[in-house]
Amino acid sequence: MTATTANNNPDDPNLKTLLDFKKAVLEEQKAGEKKIEDINNQLESVKKQIDEERIQLDELRSKLKQVNEEKDAEYPKFMELRNSLIEAKNQMRSLDDKVSPAAAKSRKERSDMHNLQKTLEQIERDIQTKKLSKDEERKLVARSKEIATKLHALKMMHKKEDQYRTMSTQYDQLKDQVNRIFKLKEEYGNKIGKLKASLDTLINQRESLYEERRKFIHTVREANAKLEMIETQLNAIAFKKSRMQAAEHRHRKQKEMDERRVARQEAIQERAKRDKEYQERWNALKEAALKKMSSGEKLTFDEMKLIFGDSASD
Repeated sequence: MTATTANNNPDDPNLKTLLDFKKAVLEEQKAGEKKIEDINNQLESVKKQIDEERIQLDELRSKLKQVNEEKDAEYPKFMELRNSLIEAKNQMRSLDDKVSPAAAKSRKERSDMHNLQKTLEQIERDIQTKKLSKDEERKLVARSKEIATKLHALKMMHKKEDQYRTMSTQYDQLKDQVNRIFKLKEEYGNKIGKLKASLDTLINQRESLYEERRKFIHTVREANAKLEMIETQLNAIAFKKSRMQAAEHRHRKQKEMDERRVARQEAIQERAKRDKEYQERWNALKEAALKKMSSGEKLTFDEMKLIFGDSASD
């Protein structure tokens, strides 16, 4: 098919339109596939981050579980020691009241156990060594009982104070430990809350990416379907063009054969015409030679050949 024929082909405008459309669809397909690839890369990153944060969340939950177990073990001890400390303090107040009303105002007498002990020993020695009247002895014995009672109360007070100080130290240590536990519990709880919020955001982001990818996959599939239809149309045009070219080729070959046949026929007819004209001329010359011979005239060699030859072809 010549360029002119191709340009005059009525299918050419449709072919150009299809090729332009195919180019546009291919660009759409390529853009969609590129977008899908970008989304897949984003999904991989988001999935990796989700996996990492889930691992962190599991680790924090495990730590929080350990802290809760420690709290369950230590907090009852703390409350028990706190109640014991309150009870010990109440007992000390009760002993204060028993020692003397003035003891609440001044701790000097309560703390001067050494002097009280010396006074008690001196009174006991006086009772044993001095000559005392019954009234004096009765007063010293009463005084001795009073001091002994006060001394015993002070000793009990000091013992309770020592116990209270020990318990108070244990309480402070346990309180620090409990505060540390609750601080860790709060810290892990806050971290877990933030991680869960972050995971919710990441999961929503992942779902959005899935939805966006589904849209582009649909777009690419539509582009593929369009390309298949375009290819079908292009193949149909190519087939039609090939069929037309084959028909034109056959027509051209047939025309050439017809022209050669006509030329051969014309050549045969021309030759037959020439042969006929040559035969007629030969016959005329022969007849003239025969007349000449009948009249007794002398014949030439060529005239003799005409008379005695077999045919004009000779």
